[in-house]
Amino acid sequence: MSVLPPPPRLNNLIIQYLAEHAPTIYDPFCGGGSIPLETQRLGMKAVGSDLNPVAVLITKALIEIPPKFANKPPINPDANPMGMTVGKGRKSQKLPWRGAAGLAADIRYYGKWMREEAFKRIGHLYPTIKDENGNDRTVIAWLWCRTIPCSNPACGIDMPMMKTFQLSKKANNRYWTKPIIDRETNTISFKVQNHPTDVPTEATVNRNGATCIACNTSVRLDYVRQQAREGKMSEQMTAIVAEGDRKRLFISPTDDHMQTALSAEPEWKPTATLPEKALGFAVQNYGITNWHQLFTERQLLTLTTFSDLVFEVRSLIAQDSDSNDDYADAVCTYLTLAVGRVACHTSSFAIWHTSRETIGQVFGRQAISMIWDFSEVNPFSDSTGNHLGQINWIAKAVEHTPAESNPGKVHQADASTTVHANDGPIIVTDPPYYDNIGYADLSDFFYVWIRPILRDTYPELFAGMLTPKAEEMVAAPRFEEPRQHFEDGLNKTLKLIRQRCTDDYPSSIFYAYKQQEEERGGKTSTGWETMLNALIDSGFHIIGTWPMRTELTTALKTNLNALASSVILVCRPRPEDAPIVTRSQFLSKLKQELPDALDKLTSGTHIDPVDMPQAAIGPGMEIYSQYSQVIRNNGQPVPVREALIEINDAVATYFDEQQGSLDNETRLCLDWVTQHGFDKGPYGDVQNMARARNLAMNIVNDIQHLMTAQGGTVQLNPIQYFNPELKSSSRDTTAWEGCMRMAWHFSQEDGKRIPGAAEVAANMLNGNTDNVETLARILYDHYDRKNQPGNALIYNTLVHNMPDIRKAADEMQRANQTAII
Repeated sequence: MSVLPPPPRLNNLIIQYLAEHAPTIYDPFCGGGSIPLETQRLGMKAVGSDLNPVAVLITKALIEIPPKFANKPPINPDANPMGMTVGKGRKSQKLPWRGAAGLAADIRYYGKWMREEAFKRIGHLYPTIKDENGNDRTVIAWLWCRTIPCSNPACGIDMPMMKTFQLSKKANNRYWTKPIIDRETNTISFKVQNHPTDVPTEATVNRNGATCIACNTSVRLDYVRQQAREGKMSEQMTAIVAEGDRKRLFISPTDDHMQTALSAEPEWKPTATLPEKALGFAVQNYGITNWHQLFTERQLLTLTTFSDLVFEVRSLIAQDSDSNDDYADAVCTYLTLAVGRVACHTSSFAIWHTSRETIGQVFGRQAISMIWDFSEVNPFSDSTGNHLGQINWIAKAVEHTPAESNPGKVHQADASTTVHANDGPIIVTDPPYYDNIGYADLSDFFYVWIRPILRDTYPELFAGMLTPKAEEMVAAPRFEEPRQHFEDGLNKTLKLIRQRCTDDYPSSIFYAYKQQEEERGGKTSTGWETMLNALIDSGFHIIGTWPMRTELTTALKTNLNALASSVILVCRPRPEDAPIVTRSQFLSKLKQELPDALDKLTSGTHIDPVDMPQAAIGPGMEIYSQYSQVIRNNGQPVPVREALIEINDAVATYFDEQQGSLDNETRLCLDWVTQHGFDKGPYGDVQNMARARNLAMNIVNDIQHLMTAQGGTVQLNPIQYFNPELKSSSRDTTAWEGCMRMAWHFSQEDGKRIPGAAEVAANMLNGNTDNVETLARILYDHYDRKNQPGNALIYNTLVHNMPDIRKAADEMQRANQTAII
């Protein structure tokens, strides 16, 4: 009996049913609006709130504004009110304006008008540059470095402080900028060249200090900061990047371009001060105390010009249609957000990416750190960071919002005192990460540009000179007791949520915060402890922790405190009559139930090693939090911190016991790597380890493909040894050899990692990849504890891709069997 496919409108019917019958989803820490937006995309009712006005504005632009103007045509004079053209050439067709497409079309139209008008006013400040053939080329960016006077009285030159002299790392387009020292004028200029002759390879500034490239005098970082605070830090152009024929052009600075850049005179600048004590800030040490100091004069004039033009767009909209003020407010809101995006690239804290040949933005991470060599974008080019690119980015986002779904609602509110949840909503939220990010301080970067444009449109959001700080729920140094401030706010919020949320559905809390503090042999984390304490004290029973793929594993390469996933804490209200148990009863139940739960996480759910410590909290805390209290023999309660340590110890024991399933040769290699790594060690050590594993005394001869013995020493063969050219041993492949062979492929940068590892799996004589995965998890944990993120990443990536490796290996084996038949 064949199964008929579902009718094409089934999804629409499901969404319609959810819209009418499903409870509201409420996010009291909505931030940029991701959770309310995805709620709305499912057709459900979305409500969000946040203390930060910038966050509220972004969420408003995602879930509130598009539904107001859904299915309406654009009002600009170039648009066809009857419909929009979709596709190109013969495949093009005219369709009615659906969703927020009409709104997006107006954002593009008026954004383009702003760019053209801005060029008329300040385009002369962004001149073209002639290439070697005398052709005019559009500049993409001007590259600069900061300078301070050399401390050597006999020199006194302005020292260029640069992290690199390289302009491009692309193999077919390598360029450097060479410093030219002129002692007659006691100045340094720069000349671009495409060969490495006489070009410094080392940075002239680092976290310890700086070195004068003219006289080789070194100064401490304190001297650099002092000179900067005294107003003696300046900027010097080092190169010009232009649009070429299918590649970037790098051209030496010219006097005309330097004079043009310095000729800008903005009439207004944001004079608000930077925070004295803040998370993620370091620039105040260098005399940068006001927001306008994060921009060059030319950048300030550019941003104020675009800001002024938003006001003029409002008048244009009135001329082009009889639409009400709400629509003009909507269009101008998105154009203002584009100004904020331009500011993020048009700042003297935006870097130049030498590998990608693109302009970076200020917030490569959630901080504003000191940048020594920076890029100044041309907002009128067609390359990264240009104004029209930001307009198109926003228009595309608006176009894809679920404008035809239920209208969403967002409020500005302090979550610890006000919860906009009166109808028993489902709580889904992503609260602040303790002391990880200074949300309010960092968002002032955008606030100082947005407020002058939109304070009359949204007076309730932009009443203050800067974003609210006193109520912000973050363990920031500006508070007298940072931890206590965060805990008090979180406890109040969760108690409010517990009172208002529905008992029919679980609440979900996203938390991407890695355990990192070591204590008494187990791992704990202040951030996690605080969150779990607040949930349990608020009357929640934690019934699980589940990773959701939201983050980049590449963060491990830079040793950041990052997870591959956000971890979701799944909670339900704890019954009022929950029992009290002793510590020994809790530990007994933990020992009894945790192994089965971890089996499900490693096999059925396939949790990555990097996420396992967080995911494993769930089964353990489910046991702990189901009780009203866990007490010691003396009647004192067992705190969350102690419970976390016991849970992590139980998890470590579980993985230690997994080694029992491995072959003896693999366990021998694990013993060796734990004691010696991949360094040489005495032959006697491996003999003792072999005896402990009941292996023959000539073990090194038996597993010479795993170890190399020479001159009374033994060395474990590194990953590089297990390249595809090395033939496998004639005996059944050990888990160690299989893991190392697969890991070799994941240590490479090519795109053949899964096929290469799958071929190893298909050729393993015992065909058992489960032990390979077990070993990879053990090795990840080993390197994570050793704080070696590069090695840890290899094994985490291997485990992450194991389902695909097994699938590809099965296909290879079936293909081989078919070929034989």
